[in-house]
Amino acid sequence: MNTLLALFVIAALGYFVGGIKIKGIELGTAGVLLVALVFGHFGVEIPSIIRNFGLACFVGSVGFIAGPKFFRDFKANAASYVLLGLVIILSGALTSVLAVKLGGISAELSVGLLTGALTSTPGLAAAQEAAGELADLATTGYAIAYPFGVIGVVLFVQLVPRIMKVDMAEERAHFEAAHTAKVKRYNGWLFKFDAAGFFAFMLAVALGILLGNVHIPLPGGASFSLGTTGGPLIMGLLFGHFSHVGHLDLTVPVEELKTFRELGLMLFLIGAGVSGGAGFVDTLKQEGVVLFLYGALMTIVPMFVGFFVAKNVLKLRLLNNLGSITGGMTSTPALGTLISVAETDDVASAYAATYPIALVSVVLCAQFIVILFG
Repeated sequence: MNTLLALFVIAALGYFVGGIKIKGIELGTAGVLLVALVFGHFGVEIPSIIRNFGLACFVGSVGFIAGPKFFRDFKANAASYVLLGLVIILSGALTSVLAVKLGGISAELSVGLLTGALTSTPGLAAAQEAAGELADLATTGYAIAYPFGVIGVVLFVQLVPRIMKVDMAEERAHFEAAHTAKVKRYNGWLFKFDAAGFFAFMLAVALGILLGNVHIPLPGGASFSLGTTGGPLIMGLLFGHFSHVGHLDLTVPVEELKTFRELGLMLFLIGAGVSGGAGFVDTLKQEGVVLFLYGALMTIVPMFVGFFVAKNVLKLRLLNNLGSITGGMTSTPALGTLISVAETDDVASAYAATYPIALVSVVLCAQFIVILFG
């Protein structure tokens, strides 16, 4: 199928599927992932640049939107975010180790399942490097666990508020009151290249990609980088926070940012879904359904452990809790869903605060599990 045609057909069918509600629950944009998985299974290919372009647009826009309030929120809850990111990843890593010890699967396959369950491409790269000649096992595990890793968190952030029967309007009011920031206005003259803010947005993403390509050495010979997710996210936060440099206006209208956010998420899910769908059924048949169940556990256990700790130990309110869960699970699609459920973009600040520590943790855990148990 023509690539351009496939892109639009998958998007249209994906939004159709995502808009179907069953007892008030819908997949939303994540419906695109399901359709993309099917198309990928039947041999449709989408260039990886589409996925990366979408990811950069999504996280860049999230950063711009969250930037004005992010640093104040992080200062107030930094310890909670760091602890929660560690708890989520370590509980997933422990589940992975138990799968090796009790389930008898190889460490390389188990960390592949872990990184797929956490939808962490940097984690997979670290696992592949540590696995050496057995890197294909890590790749297989990632492919098996990835689909549920996406859909599981997307459903979680929708089901929890319904199960707890929370008043979302009340939760949103509490959350927004706690995240109200005094945005400093610059009273001098400002020069803006274009009314839509494309210059500022593209500059932030470009600088973010450069930042994401900086590699930091880690124990064991591997390296860590922020990648296409972390780099543009951080630059978006900085641009959104400062809003100008000297007399140069770096703001982007909110409506444009929301368009970039939705378009980016859609393109990312199409690319990720088509890639994950290729050979998924065959791999599952060869390796067994039990591996899918192990992968599902590596998604479910960290979510519930993280939610329990955030609610009962750290005393975070629901939206802060769920925002942190999406960051701790490094789940970009779930953040998009949570924004829709919460009806406020401010939840992105909790995601942005928890995401970096989770990203570093999953990279390190993937290496250590292979080194210690491989």
